[in-house]
Amino acid sequence: MMSSAAKAGSARERRRATARTVRPRRSVLYMPGSNRRALEKARALPADALILDLEDAVAPDAKEAARATIQEALGERSAYGLREVIARVNGLNTPWGYDDLASMAATPVDAILLPKVESPDLVDIACAILDVAGAAPDLPIWCMMETPRGVLRAEAIADHPRVGCLVMGTSDLVTDVQAQHTPMRLPMLVSLGACLLAARAAGIAVLDGVYLDLDDEAGFAASCRQGRELGFDGKTLIHPKQLAAANAAFGPSPEEIARARAIIAAFEEAQAAGKGLVVVNGKLVENLHVAEAKRHLAHYEAIAALEADAA
Repeated sequence: MMSSAAKAGSARERRRATARTVRPRRSVLYMPGSNRRALEKARALPADALILDLEDAVAPDAKEAARATIQEALGERSAYGLREVIARVNGLNTPWGYDDLASMAATPVDAILLPKVESPDLVDIACAILDVAGAAPDLPIWCMMETPRGVLRAEAIADHPRVGCLVMGTSDLVTDVQAQHTPMRLPMLVSLGACLLAARAAGIAVLDGVYLDLDDEAGFAASCRQGRELGFDGKTLIHPKQLAAANAAFGPSPEEIARARAIIAAFEEAQAAGKGLVVVNGKLVENLHVAEAKRHLAHYEAIAALEADAA
């Protein structure tokens, strides 16, 4: 009988193996599930992933209609191409959460996004509902990290075998912490770091929170740069006008790709020649640099494939 710790470790290794099939998540755009026209327009947007939203973006009296709208839109799943499509459901403590999960179980979504996750027990409940409703047994669960208790339990949540991504809900988190929105996001750094560490330890993805001021292009670009520097895979967005800046910030630059190729080539040449020391542009290259270079190159190639599919 495998222990719970061994099961968690086994699941973590499976997810890390899956993560080697790189999926770009530079830009992850929320789309209102009740807006049929917006869901159709999303098919042509240069977003790496789309979150079809049944929660915040949908008024209470439009929740049921929004489910039908998303189901109809996903009837033409191929129209969204290679980009990921995720459905964000309402919380299970609301009148709509259970039916949201049951209705999305039969759709070809790539993941389900749960709001305000505060423990892995909530993920267990959501998985049970999805399983009964006929969802694929390996359908990933993404978790919104938007409460203090959720952040404090980030490690346990990230270690759940069905969880594939942590999504920062910084707007709600700032309110709950009673902090303030500042340009450098200093009040959020502890929470951002805790969730990022939990995700990386579990071998899953992690996405930065939204930027609310659509007129502050410089501030948004700075927030994207900070997110990339901290280590996030990408940023969640609230408007298509934010796509270009997010894609630029979270994608590898031409200089990074050129350096990655140079490192890999130099390392392979050194190995072939039986040399143990590799230097590129005056800097010592170690195995960790080669691994990072290969990751950058795989990311670049996955982005190129995604963009070619959308062209």
